[in-house]
Amino acid sequence: MNRRVVLAAKPQGRLDAAHFRLEEAPMPEPAPGELLVRVRMLSIDAANRAWMQAATYRDELQAGTVMAGTGVAEVVASRVEGFAPGDWISGSVGWQDHAVLPATNARLLPRREPVGHLLSVYGTSGLTACLGLEKIGQPQPGETVVVSAAAGSVGTLVGQIAKLMGARVVGIAGGRAKCDWLVDELGFDAAIDHRAGPLAPRLREAAPEGIDVYFDNVGGEVFGACLFAMNDFGRIVCCGAVSQYDGPTPPHGPRGVPGLIVLKRLRVQGFFLPDHEHDRDGALARLEAWVASGRLRVPEDIVEGLENAPAALVGLLAGENRGKRLVRVAS
Repeated sequence: MNRRVVLAAKPQGRLDAAHFRLEEAPMPEPAPGELLVRVRMLSIDAANRAWMQAATYRDELQAGTVMAGTGVAEVVASRVEGFAPGDWISGSVGWQDHAVLPATNARLLPRREPVGHLLSVYGTSGLTACLGLEKIGQPQPGETVVVSAAAGSVGTLVGQIAKLMGARVVGIAGGRAKCDWLVDELGFDAAIDHRAGPLAPRLREAAPEGIDVYFDNVGGEVFGACLFAMNDFGRIVCCGAVSQYDGPTPPHGPRGVPGLIVLKRLRVQGFFLPDHEHDRDGALARLEAWVASGRLRVPEDIVEGLENAPAALVGLLAGENRGKRLVRVAS
C-alpha cells in the first residue's frame, strides 16, 4: 500500500491542516515510459497554496486529488531507457511515499548529501535567487538591494548573493527574532520587521539613499512601500505574491502604479525559472562554489514525516520557517 496526502477540500479562506487527509491506496505501477519512485524529501512552498486557487504554470488542484509537490526521489522501477533503480530524480512527485511519473517529467540528480540542498540551494530556490538577481536585478557594487520574505527559502539566498555582488542589503521579514537572525547570522546590513508598524519611515532609515533593486516575494503593501522608495532607473524583480495566496484577495493594488513606474523609469519584470533553462548549469556552478567556500549559508527547516506535510505548509504560510522548509518522507 502507498500512503498519500489528499486535498480533501479546497479552502475558501485560510488553509488549515483539516483541508487534507492521509490515506492509503494500492501501490502504483509504471507504464512504458514511466518511473516508479520512492519519495525521499518534499519541497514545501507558498506556491503550493496558490495552486489551490487557480491555474498558474500548472493546472488548478482539485479536491480529492493527491496534493501536488516537488520532491527528490529514488527510482524503484524504470520502464524507460536512461533511468535505472537507485537513480535519484527530482520532479512533481506529490505528497506520497511512492509515485509514478513520466520520465520526461523527471530530472536526473547527483547522489549528494545533504539531500535538502538538491531542493534548496541547488533547486528552484537557489536558481531563482541567483538568476533572478543577476538577470533582472543586476545589482552593482555599492547599490542598495531590498528583499521581502527575507527569511524564506529564496530571500535568505538573495540577500547573501547580493552581498557577494557588493551590494548593501536590507531584508524585510516578520518578527524581530527573524530580523536579528538575518543580520547576525546571514550578514544582512539591516532588517525590517513588517509587523512592527508602517514600513515607509523604517525603509527611509534602513535605506537612506533609496532602493536600487527590490526583490519582491510578497506583493501587497510591502511592494507598495518599496515602490515609493525606489531610485530612478531602479529594478524590481517580481518573484512571488505570498501575501495574496492565503486568505481574501486584497481590495485594491498598490498605489503609484503605473505613475511611479513611469516617473522613476523603473524596470518591473516577473521572473519564471523555466525561461532560464540555458543558464542553469552556470548558476549551479556559482552556487556550488559559494557553498563550498562557506560564503553562502543554506538554512533549511526540515519537518519529519509525510503525515506532517499539511501542518508544514500551514506553518510556512504563517511565517514559521527560517530558510527552505522541507519534509523528510524517507531516509
